[in-house]
Amino acid sequence: SSLRRDLNGTVDEDVLQPHHNQPMASRKSALNVAPGNDGELFSNMMMEADFSIRKRRVWAPEEQSSLASSEDIDLLDDDDDELEEEEDDGVGCPLPSTPEDNQLLEAEMTEVLKAGVLSDEIDLGALAHNAAEQAEEFVRKVWEASWKVCHFKNLPAWLQDNDFLHKGHRPPLPSFSACFKSIFRIHTETGNIWTHLLGCVMFIGVAAYFLTRPSFEIQLQEKLIFLTFFIGAIICLGFSFAFHTLCCHSEMVGKLFSKLDYCGIALLIMGSFVPWLYYGFYCHYKHKLIYLTVVIVLGITSIITSLWDKFSQPNLRPLRAGVFMSFGLSGIIPAIHYVLMEGWVSKISQASLGWLILMGLLYILGALFYALRVPERWFPGKCDLWFQSHQIFHVLVLVAAFVHYHGISEMAMYRVTVGECDIPHQHPAISF
Repeated sequence: SSLRRDLNGTVDEDVLQPHHNQPMASRKSALNVAPGNDGELFSNMMMEADFSIRKRRVWAPEEQSSLASSEDIDLLDDDDDELEEEEDDGVGCPLPSTPEDNQLLEAEMTEVLKAGVLSDEIDLGALAHNAAEQAEEFVRKVWEASWKVCHFKNLPAWLQDNDFLHKGHRPPLPSFSACFKSIFRIHTETGNIWTHLLGCVMFIGVAAYFLTRPSFEIQLQEKLIFLTFFIGAIICLGFSFAFHTLCCHSEMVGKLFSKLDYCGIALLIMGSFVPWLYYGFYCHYKHKLIYLTVVIVLGITSIITSLWDKFSQPNLRPLRAGVFMSFGLSGIIPAIHYVLMEGWVSKISQASLGWLILMGLLYILGALFYALRVPERWFPGKCDLWFQSHQIFHVLVLVAAFVHYHGISEMAMYRVTVGECDIPHQHPAISF
């Protein structure tokens, strides 16, 4: 038939002529008109043409005129080389695009974009996680800025220290900046913080003044002896301020700084002993060396005891007071030795024992307030913010430290202005 001859040769131009206004379905029906195998053949041809639409170049009017003018198109060319060459050149099917084709391509692009979004699921998850973290940080900052004091019963177990203080406690503040900002607010730790913060600043000022005096006023040897006391006082007061500021941060931070606080107390006692023993036994090297060695051993023992995890528990408050009171009272032994060796009346002023005795009494009194928790024991809930036992203890410790500084200054002044040793040093080659 003429249709079969067209298949063996060329196809009528009406079949291959571009139909911009004719949809893809109508074109398929126009081609599938041959009976029998011819119709099936045309269906296959149409499927191939549909497939090649995806690979064609963008349709241009000049290409349309050139392609429409060709009269001999071999639709049954099975030459693989020509097909590969045609694909490499990017020509593909010469059929023009239609609105249906554009819709098909848009649908395919939409599916590709959806697949791309799904493939970025991990990135979206990371973005969501970052957004959640930022929101949590914002909420935390707002809460920290507006926290309120709470009752003792509402505190976590690790913050419950003194049950005689009912109200005005800080809640847990898991931020160092929030803890330091809390020193400007009124709560149960405000007095404890400021007493030793101001004391630490004052001792830093006194130490700076003392150590920067010219050598004709204060010799280097005296500066080194006093430096041990200054270091002990500054560390003790500084660690105490840090502990009372950060104790509400977390249980771990609270335990860490409580240990540092107790170590600071031991260092203060050690530093207080050094100047007194040095000037008290100025002409007795052996006695001075023995007592200083004992003080160092007791101080190290107190520090090791302070590092015990259970040492900071509230129920062991009397034990803590006993440890540091015993360490401080150990100074009675060298004091008695000094009096028996030098005589009571003439050496009281030389060794400034009156100031040292007052210092010892202040330390003991402060420790008793601390251990017995008075006056809040007698007036529960009435001393929550001010005049509680720990604040009184802090004030007495600070006053005792300045009393001790005055006492050892008097001793040093006597030795520098008057004190030539009546007996030679047992070890003149050793300067101490």
